[in-house]
Amino acid sequence: MADRHQPALESHAEAHPSGMARTHSDVVGPGHSFGSITDKIASAVLRPGFLPGWLVGFVIAFAVMSMFLLAISWLLIKGTGIWGVNVPVGWGFAIVNFVWWIGIGHAGTLISAILLLFRQKWRMSISRFAEAMTIFAVMCAAIFPVFHTGRPWLAAYWLFPYPNTMGLWPQFRSPLIWDVFAVSTYATVSVLFWYVGLIPDLATTRDRAQNIWVKRIYGVFALGWRGSAMHWQRYEVASLLLAGLATPLVLSVHTVVSFDFAVSVIPGWHATIFPPYFVAGAIYSGFAMVLTLAIPIRAYYGLEDFITMRHIQNMAKVMLATGLIVVYGYSVEAFMGWYSANRYETFMISNRMFGNYWYMYWFLILCNGVTPQLLWFKKVRTNVGLLFVLSLVVNTGMWLERFVIVVTSLSRDFLPSSWSMYAGTRWDWMTYIGTLGLFTWLLFLFLRFVPMISMFEMRTIIPSAKVKKPEGAH
Repeated sequence: MADRHQPALESHAEAHPSGMARTHSDVVGPGHSFGSITDKIASAVLRPGFLPGWLVGFVIAFAVMSMFLLAISWLLIKGTGIWGVNVPVGWGFAIVNFVWWIGIGHAGTLISAILLLFRQKWRMSISRFAEAMTIFAVMCAAIFPVFHTGRPWLAAYWLFPYPNTMGLWPQFRSPLIWDVFAVSTYATVSVLFWYVGLIPDLATTRDRAQNIWVKRIYGVFALGWRGSAMHWQRYEVASLLLAGLATPLVLSVHTVVSFDFAVSVIPGWHATIFPPYFVAGAIYSGFAMVLTLAIPIRAYYGLEDFITMRHIQNMAKVMLATGLIVVYGYSVEAFMGWYSANRYETFMISNRMFGNYWYMYWFLILCNGVTPQLLWFKKVRTNVGLLFVLSLVVNTGMWLERFVIVVTSLSRDFLPSSWSMYAGTRWDWMTYIGTLGLFTWLLFLFLRFVPMISMFEMRTIIPSAKVKKPEGAH
C-alpha cells in the first residue's frame, strides 16, 4: 500500500539544506524505502490479534502490577505503619524508589530533546520508546511521595499552591515542595513533547488502518493531520520549542531532587556535589534502562536494521562517560569525609564502608564503579547479550546507591540513643516490585498500540531522502 505522506516527506526533507535528510548508513539498514520503513513499523500496531510473546509478557506484567494494587490497597487500609520506616529512618523505600524512578526517566528527555537540538541522527530509532519510558517512569515515581505522606487525599490539598483566605500556603522553603513543581513540570513537558512527535505517525496509522473504528480512534488523536507544508512548519516550531523547554529540565529536575538531601544538615547529605552527581547518576541509570528495553525489543520485533550497532555502542559510551562521573562523585564523598576533619562526616563515610550496611555499599561500588569499566573495550560494547546484563547490573547498583544514601545517614544520625536499623517489609518490596510491573504493563500497551519508532524521522535518513542541491550550488 502506497504511503500517502511520501511526497510531503520528500519535500520536507528537501526543505532542510542543513543536512537534516542526509543518509547515514550506520543508523539504518541498507535497502529500505519509504514504504518498507512504514510497513515494518506500522505492522506491529495494525496487525490483527496479539503476538504470543507479547501476550505472555503482558499477562506476567499485569500479574506483577496486581501485587502493587494489593500493597497499595492494604496501605490505605492500615496506614504507613506496614512499611519498615521507624523513628530515625523516616525515609525508607518510598524515597529510595522515588529518586530511582526519576533517574530512570532522564535518558528519554536527553535523547529526545538535547540530541534533537544537536541534530544527532542516531536518536531517531530510540527516541520514541525512550520518551515513553520517561513518562511511565515519572508516573511510577510520583506514586511513592504521594502515599508516603500517609493520607494522599489530604496531602494533595495541602501541597497544592493555591491562594486562600486562611493563609495555609505550603512551605516554599521546603525542597519537598520544590519537587512538586519540578516533577510536575517535567511530566507535563515530557507528555506534550512525546504526543506532538506522535502526530504524523498517528496520521499514517490512521490512513493505513482497515478497521473503521481503528481508523477513527487514530484519526481523533492525529488531530486532523494531513501532511501539508503548514502542518510540517507548525510541527517543527512546536518540536523545537518543547525541546528548548525540556533541555534545562534534564539538569533541573534531578538537581531539585538532590536538594531534598543537600539542603539538610544530615552528614552524608549536606554536600554541594549532590546536584551534578545526581544528574550524572540519573542519565547513567536512564541509559542503562534504555538498553535494557531496546535490546529485547530489537530482537523480538526484528528491528536490527533500525536499532543498529551504532545505537547500541553510542548508548554504551554514554553509560561509560556518566559512570565515570558517578565514580568521581563517590571518590569526592570519601575524600571530603576524611579531609573535612569533621567527626560526623568521618563517621558517616566509615559507617557506609564498614558499618551495618557495608555489604550494600561495596556491592554498589562493584555494580556502578568496577563492572562498567568493561565498556572501555569495543568487544564488550558490541556484545549485545553482555550489554543487556551490564545494564541490569547498573540499574541494580543505582538502586543500591539511593538506598545507601538515604538509610545509612538516617540510621546513624546525631543522637546515638535513637540509632536503629532499617529493612523494608514485604509490603515495601511488594510496592516496589509492583511498580516494575506497572511500568512494564504500560510499556507493553505502548508497543502494541503506538508506533514504537518514529516513521517519519526514519524516512528522512534513507538514501532516497537525500537533499537536492539548488542550481548553481557547489
